Amino acid sequence: MEEQSVKQSNRITGVYQAAGRGFGFVTPEGAKGREEDYFIPPRAENGAWNGDTVSVRPDPGPVGAGERRTAQVAAILRRGNPTVTGAVRKQGRELWLIPDGDKLREPIQIVGRAKVRSGDKAAVKMASYGTAKQPPMGTLLEVFGREGSREAAVEAILFEQHIDRDFPPEVVEQAQRAPQKVDPAALADRLDLREKCIITIDGAHSKDLDDAVSLERDGAGRWVLGVHIANVSHYVPMGSPLDVEAWKRGTSVYFADQVIPMLPRELSNGVCSLNPRVDRLTLSCIMTLDSEGAVVEHTLAKSVIRTTERMTYEDCNVLLEGSDPALAERYGHILPMLQEMAALARVLERRRKLRGGLNLESRENEILCDGEGVPVAIRPRTPGVSEGLIESFMLSANECVAEHLAKLEAPAVYRVHEKPSQEKAEALRELLAPLGYTLREPDNFTLQKLLDETRDKPEAFLVHTAVLRSLMKARYEAKNLGHFGLAAPYYCHFTSPIRRYPDLMIHRCLTALLEGELAGKVGQKLSSAAPKAARDSSDRELAAQTAERDIEKCYLAEFMASHLGEAFPAAVSGVTKHGLFVLTAIGVEGFLPVEALPGADYAYDEAHMTLTGPSGKGYALGTALEVVCASADPGSGRIDFRLPGDVAQARPRAGERPAARKVGKKPPQKLHKPPKPRKGHKKR
Repeated sequence: MEEQSVKQSNRITGVYQAAGRGFGFVTPEGAKGREEDYFIPPRAENGAWNGDTVSVRPDPGPVGAGERRTAQVAAILRRGNPTVTGAVRKQGRELWLIPDGDKLREPIQIVGRAKVRSGDKAAVKMASYGTAKQPPMGTLLEVFGREGSREAAVEAILFEQHIDRDFPPEVVEQAQRAPQKVDPAALADRLDLREKCIITIDGAHSKDLDDAVSLERDGAGRWVLGVHIANVSHYVPMGSPLDVEAWKRGTSVYFADQVIPMLPRELSNGVCSLNPRVDRLTLSCIMTLDSEGAVVEHTLAKSVIRTTERMTYEDCNVLLEGSDPALAERYGHILPMLQEMAALARVLERRRKLRGGLNLESRENEILCDGEGVPVAIRPRTPGVSEGLIESFMLSANECVAEHLAKLEAPAVYRVHEKPSQEKAEALRELLAPLGYTLREPDNFTLQKLLDETRDKPEAFLVHTAVLRSLMKARYEAKNLGHFGLAAPYYCHFTSPIRRYPDLMIHRCLTALLEGELAGKVGQKLSSAAPKAARDSSDRELAAQTAERDIEKCYLAEFMASHLGEAFPAAVSGVTKHGLFVLTAIGVEGFLPVEALPGADYAYDEAHMTLTGPSGKGYALGTALEVVCASADPGSGRIDFRLPGDVAQARPRAGERPAARKVGKKPPQKLHKPPKPRKGHKKR
């Protein structure tokens, strides 16, 4: 009995991560870095699947320098794959599901009545995970379409990440009961700002306008910046069907020409949207700033506004450039305010940089689709002055609200971002050393100095990518831990309650504070809900980001399917022992296998992320090269490249649409614009 207890105490609990080649790793609960992982050799997983929570038995004996600890899976505590997506195959009279990707390797027998064809992409609910004598079995849940199509792939990705296009009937019913205009009774005890010059600035095709801004000078010549946010919590009572569904979704999801909203459009595009020249309920953060951009006074209030103009980024940028006299005449009544806003934004940007806020270069693309939703063009998203000023103003409001709530010890959901871990810092040092850069302490000023020094140099891409990868992932917490990337001691998300649940929670906490309800049951309820809302919102944000990234790959692959055999300038964006990830000048990333490189026997240096051949020819992050598109699969999002002159012929992947479709060859009759850019620190 005592021996059994000792054996149990030696076991470690964690999540099994399959490597796709027969072995895997287990990350122990509470692990802070990869060095704490256990290596699970082939045939030691004991039936565990990728994502399962398991207990492992560490192997006895010492661990050599540079070696990983090894272990055997002792027990499966919780399955991580209650459902599985994949391609249907028929063998005799039996139907089998071949799981997507290479993490789940066992074919699953489809049991029960199944209206599905071989070649369909589908999902099954697991009934059995298999034994030594029986295969895994599952019942058919959903059919997404034909394998290899972008449409089926998108629906499968949404299914995997638990992202629903449709709202439950009770949620739709509550949304449809929402008023179409502001009830006069709701104006009581609100700060009336309807006579102020307040504008919204959004993308031309945006319909959910959740933030508005105003700017004027006070008697002392100081800036008075108003950030006015749609009072969504007024229409979404806590615990209502609308609220439960918004909590479950956590965020809106954006990809190509589509958006899956957190709230039904009856609300997000209706009474919650700050449409021009109509009364709207808001929460306002009004900040008085000195000439250096420091907030010297602030007011937080429930308010009512009536926006003067519904402006677009495009028009504001043209106005600020002064290149269109007719437009300047049309908006002459707000042009002086816009020019003041641009001046204030420059001051705020300089202030953030002086305190250590990181300015990382990143590239985002717009995928333009025709009337049928087929991707026909890719263009870089280049933000202008107006996009920058809105981001600056939203950041200022978020910091102001977070500091206000924190200092009063009110419940809140904060946006936190911690400094790089020791492991990440060491990896960054090793990568920078061969380039001649020394990194002592990865603090804000050291990292920003590094970014500035390399900005116009050949290694800029490598360094900026390496710094980005060294940063921790931002998340939500009920405790204020500050934001490293912004160098902000206080930070929350307050400015987008239509599309993010944490912002909705902040509005509730702020409203309870303003109404003096924190000492009662409302305060207790919010204090209890904040930690769970933070945790769930972080999980849903990760799911949305994963879906957006994977779906974008499918759209890009469909676009590239019409460019097989074409050459593109590119740069190495990732290095593995199996080959190179390359990013083309048009913003499409794909894979260049090591066997397609000239010569043979390339040595992989993981620490410095390089592949070097026997002749000394090497590839590292940022290496420039020209590549040819060899294959593209919209069903998986995979794109493969070859070097010019490679004998391997460009070809579509299995399941790809026939070439006769000629995606993108003809000018589209109509373009669907992408959903509006998510304003203000969307990745922060």
